[in-house]
Amino acid sequence: MPWTQARAVARDTAEPATLAAVTLDLADALGHALAQPLTSLGALPPFDGSAMDGWAVAGPGPWRPRPGRVLAGALPEPLPGGTAVAIATGAPLPPGATAVLRGEHGEIADGLLSGSVEEGRDVRPRGQECAAGELLLPAGTTVTPAVLGLAAAAGHDSLSVYRRPVVELLILGDELLDSGPPRGGRVRDALGPLLPPWLRATGSRVIGRRLMADDHGLLRAAVRDSAADVVVTTGSTAAGPVDFLHEALDEAGARLLVDSVAVRPGHPMLLAELPPAATGRPRRLVGLPGNPLAAVAGTATLALPLLRRLGGHTDGAPRHLPAATALPGHPHDTRLLPVRQVGHAVAPLPFDGPAMLRGLVYAEGLAVVPPGGVRAGAGVEVLDAPAP
Repeated sequence: MPWTQARAVARDTAEPATLAAVTLDLADALGHALAQPLTSLGALPPFDGSAMDGWAVAGPGPWRPRPGRVLAGALPEPLPGGTAVAIATGAPLPPGATAVLRGEHGEIADGLLSGSVEEGRDVRPRGQECAAGELLLPAGTTVTPAVLGLAAAAGHDSLSVYRRPVVELLILGDELLDSGPPRGGRVRDALGPLLPPWLRATGSRVIGRRLMADDHGLLRAAVRDSAADVVVTTGSTAAGPVDFLHEALDEAGARLLVDSVAVRPGHPMLLAELPPAATGRPRRLVGLPGNPLAAVAGTATLALPLLRRLGGHTDGAPRHLPAATALPGHPHDTRLLPVRQVGHAVAPLPFDGPAMLRGLVYAEGLAVVPPGGVRAGAGVEVLDAPAP
């Protein structure tokens, strides 16, 4: 299947089954997607306020200073014309005040405050940021720290968000070690530490990471019994002597949606629809190749689009940058190439083989290189590397 089509299938398979909405306190909503548009419960700012320390003045000067100072949180008395009162940044403007004269711009002599200030100067008008009931963010927006701050400022104590997709990760392979250096013909598992933060970066909740031997029965039972919304496996996607995933999926009654993608590295990846869980919830499985960079390519192609859409997150606009140098491509397939940014362009990195991760450490994204490559100066789509 072409790479762009495989990505679309991964997104679209989640479209009719977005997870249920829940209402969470602001402190618990980070990383979820908004299930309803966010609107302001009142005007922001909620009152005309001072943008500077100085004097609230009424009408043209000079002004007769009144005693006291208006502080943030106060309810000031009206200010008659020709008078002024000291005011702090963020304090409500007294009724009748027409401007704020900065402290360093005013001078008191003979009991009068003088200075030059035009009407409305250094005043934050009510509703400058938004009016009451105004749409602030659409449904599908990812809840970031800034979104939490905006929601609180707009008067919200809780948010309606989509439930996080639940993910279980199965790392398959007799050759894998979970500690120490490679030895005795076996290699260290790199994907167990690498993938969970990337999966969580989609807003998902990773409930388990199991290192499993190449055993048909164990794999079949793990796939059949998993309560996760999405099972992610690594290894066993090809047709080797101990690659049991296709057989296990067939015996579990799964339906293959994607079975191999025209992309390098990582073409033997797959996406399957599993029989529903006991609760009736739909389940899916993403099968990633076992080689580390190939598994990363599979994650970017199938797992991330699926999990983001399943959790209700909307996709941003694709990012395109020019190639600083020629980007080598595969003769027939799309290539996902680790790149670094050089000014406003991207350049390829070494160590980009399917079993390598060293180049990915320095990568600022994966360039989507079409068959045949990209010439220097031409634009290329760049997938952002997920951040935990």
